[in-house]
Amino acid sequence: MNGERNDEGAEGVEDVVAGVLRQWQRVHPGLDTAPMAVIGRLNRCAALLQQAAEAPLSQEGLTRAEFDILGTLRRVDRELTPGRIARETFASGAAVTKRLKELERRGLVVRRPDERDRRVAHLSLTEAGSELIDRLLPEQLGYEAALLSGLDGARRQELSSALGELLVVLEGRLGSVVG
Repeated sequence: MNGERNDEGAEGVEDVVAGVLRQWQRVHPGLDTAPMAVIGRLNRCAALLQQAAEAPLSQEGLTRAEFDILGTLRRVDRELTPGRIARETFASGAAVTKRLKELERRGLVVRRPDERDRRVAHLSLTEAGSELIDRLLPEQLGYEAALLSGLDGARRQELSSALGELLVVLEGRLGSVVG
């Protein structure tokens, strides 16, 4: 299939994208579907992982996006502005504002106005927010490890490296467009 080595996943089971590629080859036999093979699979994996990754978080009443905000504040371990949180979490400013209001309402995040410019807010975790993220992170990582358990350690590392290379390329080409 035009540079596509193998459209079958683990144990010879065909993935959904392989069927899509085959359909396009039938309709347009000369079309190079190799980009679709990569991007289609990445999109499908992202959608499935998004659904799955929110399962444990929903037990705490959190979305993945809210978890990412809490995690960002915890890992940088200092106050951040909503704009910086938006850049760190790849979310729109409006989406971050909405999520921050909910996290603030729940007592997980606190807002401090800037001393010089009252329009600027500085956000940090409350003690409850720190405790929640510190408790949830190991659980979430364990859950994510279970999701990837069908790949051995070497394959996970290989996939991580390849995705890292792709991310650098895309950030270089698209970073200023989407950032």
